[in-house]
Amino acid sequence: MSSAVAVAPVTPHVETSADVPANTQPARRARRLPALAWRLLRPTVVVAAFLALWEVAPRTGLVDRVFLPPFSEVVSAWFTLLGNGQLWEHVSASLSRALAGLAVAIVVSIPLGVAIAWYRPVADFLNPILELFRNTAALALLPVFILILGIGETSKVALVIYAASFPILFNTISGVRTVDPLLIKSARSLGLSPVRLFQKVILPAAVPTIFTGLRMAAASSILVLIAAEMVGAKAGLGYLITASQLNFQIPNMYAGIVTIALVGVIFNGIVVAIEGRLSGWRATT
Repeated sequence: MSSAVAVAPVTPHVETSADVPANTQPARRARRLPALAWRLLRPTVVVAAFLALWEVAPRTGLVDRVFLPPFSEVVSAWFTLLGNGQLWEHVSASLSRALAGLAVAIVVSIPLGVAIAWYRPVADFLNPILELFRNTAALALLPVFILILGIGETSKVALVIYAASFPILFNTISGVRTVDPLLIKSARSLGLSPVRLFQKVILPAAVPTIFTGLRMAAASSILVLIAAEMVGAKAGLGYLITASQLNFQIPNMYAGIVTIALVGVIFNGIVVAIEGRLSGWRATT
């Protein structure tokens, strides 16, 4: 007569913070602090090293300080322009043009991109003209915009609209077309109407790709606008750079270039912050 012996299943033990001795937790945190501090300080170190090289190279004769003044002289010129109001005049002129063109591009390109991505007849109708113009650089059309729209504000804003529209448009198309089909099927099975489907599923899932296009468009709008202001303008950062070069005010020229870089960084930071607010639901899924 044999007897069966029941063996209880063995559950693997997962170590938790409660199992870790209290005196080892501060040690782990202490080991992580240097890595975290370096990750936060690394961008600052790189930028500081670049600025230090900029300061030292002209003073030691590595480059001619007439054509590349030390960074401290550029900073002094920047504060001089800020103090006399010239810098704000040029920044406000450039920002008003860039923001106006970018706003129009967003309003037009996102709905058009959704329509092209979702409705095949719209895509078949518009794809040939889009492929034609997407391969035409915005700056190549600058003379055309000036001839048709004049040398005033309209041509500059129109050029920004043209340059900013395509990154937003094509990223919107890509974002909508790459939404997980299982999400769409699940939403339809729950009885969502087409409008609610776009609102609750498709657009939220496409937000990261759309905002990639927005970041590219923001950078493009600044670049083409500066080039347009160099050709014909009475105010703006592009005009400031060109006028400073012609008058051989080299520190002022570099002050304008530094301002463009700062504006670009601020633009990118704002777009990233808005993206984080709109796609924050991803962190909880």
